[in-house]
Amino acid sequence: MEQSLYEVRRKIYPRAVTGHFAAARWLFVLLTQAVFYGAAWLPWNGRQAVLFDIASRKFYIFGLVFWPQDIVYLTVILILSAYSLFLFTAVAGRLWCGYTCPQTVYTEIFLWIERQVEGDRMARMKLDKEPPGARKLGLKAAKHALWIALALWTGFTFVGYFTPIRQLAQDVAGFSTGPWETFWMLFYGFATYGNAGWMREQVCKYMCPYARFQGVMFDPDTLVITYDRERGEPRGARARAVDPKSKGLGACVDCGICVQVCPTGIDIRNGLQYECLGCAACIDGCNQVMDKMGYPRGLIRYSSENAMKARLDKGGIAKRVLRPRILIYSGILLVVLVAGVLTLLRREPVKVDVMRDRTPMMAASGEGRVENVYRLQIMNTDETPRSFLISVSGLPEMRLDMRGNPVELPGAAQRMVPVRVSAMPGASQHGSVDIQFHIEARPVGAAGGSSVTLEERARFVVP
Repeated sequence: MEQSLYEVRRKIYPRAVTGHFAAARWLFVLLTQAVFYGAAWLPWNGRQAVLFDIASRKFYIFGLVFWPQDIVYLTVILILSAYSLFLFTAVAGRLWCGYTCPQTVYTEIFLWIERQVEGDRMARMKLDKEPPGARKLGLKAAKHALWIALALWTGFTFVGYFTPIRQLAQDVAGFSTGPWETFWMLFYGFATYGNAGWMREQVCKYMCPYARFQGVMFDPDTLVITYDRERGEPRGARARAVDPKSKGLGACVDCGICVQVCPTGIDIRNGLQYECLGCAACIDGCNQVMDKMGYPRGLIRYSSENAMKARLDKGGIAKRVLRPRILIYSGILLVVLVAGVLTLLRREPVKVDVMRDRTPMMAASGEGRVENVYRLQIMNTDETPRSFLISVSGLPEMRLDMRGNPVELPGAAQRMVPVRVSAMPGASQHGSVDIQFHIEARPVGAAGGSSVTLEERARFVVP
């Protein structure tokens, strides 16, 4: 008999659940989406507060302006993200997947819409079994219309971080968006609709690499969602008034609620599985049943392998949290964070690069003077307008010939300035000599901030 390589998908109908962990998930849904949908509309100094202007190669994040030369800060963010993921996973498993991953967040939102339109689990299952009719088609059409509207709004917001969102809104209203804006709005919207509406747990089970290597990031003291087999087995149905010990039963009533509320459809009673997202919906569902039966909560709970073996209480579990692995991750995070913040606070608001021009390296005049031509790339990295006064030293009778000195630049701007430097070198000076460009950047008008002085070295070629 031929065996298929792939499992046929069984549609999952997650049941709605309430509880502490469900409330925490929705809190993170609201927080993340308030930031995502709202930050693009915040104004700041006459511009969008958060804007990644790729065409101009400038990233605006509130009062900060980042340039390509500031890639070190991107490195810091990536290191912080990686070690935060390592730390949270070592402490309590897949916290990112269960509470803040975009796939989890948008699946929660799309499921909420589905429940509002079609009803909870049993109603949705019954609706899908019905033959096509006006009611069924109407409910399905309403659900998908809401899904598509949310997905397109998500795509619009995503593009609004790269194109000023107010201008983008006008372009969308006038059907005049550019080809790239149109493509990315539709593509991101389609990805949101497909992943959160249709694929759901398939993305987590088969497409996300994190599910595959999460196991190597756990250790015996990592808190994971665990079924207390010693307390729960043997499982079986019983009336509320019946003492389970008299029937030789454990605390598990075998109601299947933990499976019904799971977004990936697994049975946590079979042990930890890579499909488990760590969303803790099964904990909330089981606690509801324990409350109804009058049993203590915690048949399914966050615990660790060592805690289950040694039957540790909450205090004993907490003591094992501060183990060497956690301290190392925390130390690296703290060092990188402090170094990144200090570097950002000490960042100079202006930058100047001196480059030799592509003309001949030097030229001699009839007066015995030697001329070299340079290009100065002047960058005003923050949003304070500044005046740049340039001078040069290093050789006798040096002169600086340039058009317009000082050079005035508005905030978050750069300019390439050609300059000609001439000098009367001595007889002992030949080959190339070090010279210094002195740049004094002063705020213009009533702009705040202090003056900044820079010095840049260059090579002056002497025949």
